[in-house]
Amino acid sequence: MRITSLLVLICMTCFKVRAQQDSSKRATLTLAALYSTDVSYYGQSTTEKLPYVLVNATLRFPVGLYLSAGSYKLLNYGSGLSETDLGAGFDYNFNARFTAGLAYTRSFFPSNSPLLQAANENNVNVSANYAWPWLKSSFSADYAFGQQHDVFVSLAHSKEINLGSLFNEKNTVSIEPAIELVAGTRHFYESYTIEKSNRDKAKGKGKAPVQPGNSNSTTTVVTASDRFNMLSYNFKLPLYLSRANYMAELSYQWSVLGAKADAELKSRQSFFGLGFYYQF
Repeated sequence: MRITSLLVLICMTCFKVRAQQDSSKRATLTLAALYSTDVSYYGQSTTEKLPYVLVNATLRFPVGLYLSAGSYKLLNYGSGLSETDLGAGFDYNFNARFTAGLAYTRSFFPSNSPLLQAANENNVNVSANYAWPWLKSSFSADYAFGQQHDVFVSLAHSKEINLGSLFNEKNTVSIEPAIELVAGTRHFYESYTIEKSNRDKAKGKGKAPVQPGNSNSTTTVVTASDRFNMLSYNFKLPLYLSRANYMAELSYQWSVLGAKADAELKSRQSFFGLGFYYQF
């Protein structure tokens, strides 16, 4: 979700339109609608495919403060909303090249949620972006807490490439290939495996696996969740079509998990997404 993002992700960040007009002296409202073929939590996804749609609204003030609200709906799971997020943050531009930000997001999940992030209802994010002459570097640190607590750190490098205009000079087409490295802890996975076991029992999927030669014991794989390890390597290729007040996005992300990946997570995964953003 930046969302991925998505995410990714999980998404759990504010959306910005690449508006061609200068909106630094007025408040702006950005509405977003997105679709993705699967949920990405810092590049991680479960073996169960979870396509979703997301709607989001972000109100940004000239001083750098912003407020956001969004809702997710998993397309193949349940009838109600799958997650609702409320957030607030502050961005500060030190100069034309360097920007830093602080944000907080509170998430609400239904019971027995299949989402990896459901154990961490709160997220505090610190970010920094620096525009080099040839590329942009982004650093992000998250403290996610609630039923569990985790720390995530990511470093990304991207390059925006203008491909020219489409239809007329007011429509700009661009791509922004990026590579992202994500490291962190895995306490969230403990809660996910417990909830998944409860859901499987409720669906009557049978008993837990039994050790050979011992019919009264079960096998449980435990991950050293306190350890800070590489979680994922993410390669992103978004394509943008933008105008003064809107932007359409077609995105692709390929994620490869680190060597310590958990059994219920896909070691390699592709994510495809569509998005539309409009700024008032």
